Amino acid sequence: MNKKTKYNLIGIVTAVLLVALDQWTKLLAVKHLMNQKPFVIWDGVFELHYLENRGAAFGILQGQKLIFLLCTVLVLVVLGFYYNRMPEDKKYLPLRVVGVLLGAGAVGNLIDRMAQSYVVDFLYFKLIDFPIFNVADCYVTAGAILLAVLILFVYKDEELGFLSLKKKHE
Repeated sequence: MNKKTKYNLIGIVTAVLLVALDQWTKLLAVKHLMNQKPFVIWDGVFELHYLENRGAAFGILQGQKLIFLLCTVLVLVVLGFYYNRMPEDKKYLPLRVVGVLLGAGAVGNLIDRMAQSYVVDFLYFKLIDFPIFNVADCYVTAGAILLAVLILFVYKDEELGFLSLKKKHE
């Protein structure tokens, strides 16, 4: 097995495991939190609070299943395209992690939207009254932050040449 195939297979398996973890936590939330009072982890700071989010971030685009499906498919195609184009050097492992996190988060929430027309959210930072979120949202947020840090502080422009759609003139 060549390196590219190995990296792609590891990425897919990892994403599937992350999606499974997300779905498992949502099942636990449905089983133990639905129709219950919030479960307080740290009084006034953090609690588990069941919510059915029928939209995207902060509840926008409620009921727009087709838009979510098309956007998620587009994101996955773009992620897959660049993941596959990424150089095989180990120094690109953090970018591969970003791709896996973003893809797993997108798929985790898409599964909910397609199966039940809402996403199960249950993590709530009461201290700052942050919107209730879930594990897939954590993947997307961590991936986006890591991507920003990598682009701004780690990789040089020439190391990100694979992101360009222009053909190289040799």
